[in-house]
Amino acid sequence: MQQFQDRVESLLSIPPYSQPPEERQAGLLAILKEELDYACQRHEGYRNYVEHWPLDYRSASQVSDLPYLPVGLLKADPPLSLVDPVEIKRTLTSSATTSQLPSRVVLDAPTARRMTKGVVAIVRDFIGSNRRPYLVVDTPNFTGSANGLGARGAAIQGLQPFASEVTYCLNLNDQGNLELDRERLRQFATNRQDAELLVYGFTYILWNHLVKPLMEDGICLNLPKARILHSGGWKRLQDQAVEKTVFNQQLARTFGCSPDRVIDFYGMVETVGVIYPDCSEGNKHGPVFGDVIVRNPLTLEPVAAGEYGIVQVCSVLPTSFPGHLLLTEDRAQVIAYDGCPCGRRGISFRFAGRIPKTELRGCGNLQISRSSVN
Repeated sequence: MQQFQDRVESLLSIPPYSQPPEERQAGLLAILKEELDYACQRHEGYRNYVEHWPLDYRSASQVSDLPYLPVGLLKADPPLSLVDPVEIKRTLTSSATTSQLPSRVVLDAPTARRMTKGVVAIVRDFIGSNRRPYLVVDTPNFTGSANGLGARGAAIQGLQPFASEVTYCLNLNDQGNLELDRERLRQFATNRQDAELLVYGFTYILWNHLVKPLMEDGICLNLPKARILHSGGWKRLQDQAVEKTVFNQQLARTFGCSPDRVIDFYGMVETVGVIYPDCSEGNKHGPVFGDVIVRNPLTLEPVAAGEYGIVQVCSVLPTSFPGHLLLTEDRAQVIAYDGCPCGRRGISFRFAGRIPKTELRGCGNLQISRSSVN
C-alpha cells in the first residue's frame, strides 16, 4: 500500500499535463491494477462485480479494458466505502440538479489530502500559484459542516489554497433566497483595478445573482485582472437559453476583464481531486493522475477522434471508495488524443450534455452492505 501511495504522490508532483499518452497509460494502468486489488480486498460486493467482468483486469494491457462502475451506484445509502467507519473524515454529496438522488462519497484522511493536492496541481497549471484575494459568489453557508460537504462547498474550498483572503458576496434573505450584497462587493472591488483576483461561483448563481443584477444597473466592476472560474449548473442556464459564449462575454463585461479570463471547469464529487477546466482552445484535458475515456454508447468501445460517446473518468486518487473507474451520465466529443494547440498532452475533449436517462443493467453482482468492508 505504501509503494502505491508513493507512486501516486510522485504523479501529483509533476506538471499535470506533461506526459505523452503512452507514458501516461503505462503508469496509470499499473497503479489502477493495484487499486483494484485493494478495493476487491476491502469490499466483497465489489470483488464479486470485478470477478464477473469479461476480462481479468490483471491481464489487461490498457486502461480502457479495466472494469468500471456506473456512476449511479455511488447514489447508494449508506455510501460505498472501502474503509472502516472510524476512518471516514467527511462525506461529499453531489448537487443532484438533474436527479432526485445525490451521489455520496466518503473520504478518509489520505484521500482528502490527495484530493486537495490534485485540485491545486490542476488549477495552478491554469492560473499560476500565487495567492490572491478570492471572491466567492455564494454565501458562507455552503462551506459545509465538519462531516458533510456538498458540491458547491467542495468547489469553494478546493480553491482556497490560492486565496490570500476570502470574501462572500451573497446573502440569504428572509425568504431563504440568494441576493447580492452590493456593499460587500463594492468594498471588495475598491482600489483593486490592478490586482490579480480570483473569483468563483456556480455557473447559474454567477449569472442569476451577479451578472443579471449588475447588467440591469449598467455596473462594471472594473477588475481587468480577475480570473473567474465557474462550474456546475449549466442545465439551469440552458433552460434560460443562455449560450456559453454569451455567458463568457457578459460575465467578462461585468467584471471589466477579457473573456479569456473566464474558465469553465467540469467536476464531480465522484471524482474527487480531478477537475477539467477549459484550455485556451476551449477543450478539456485529463491530468497525469487520471484520464478520460469516451465510449461508444452501443459497443462501449473507445471512440475515434471527432466522435461522440459516453464519458468514463479515471483517477488514482481515491482509496476510501471505489471511484477510480467510473462511467458517467455525460456525453463528450473527443477532439484529439494528443496535440492540443494549447500544449497540454493527452486527450482533448468537449462535453456535449447529459445522456438520456436509461436503466443501468448488468450491475446486479455488486451487493451493497454496511458490513462489506473487511
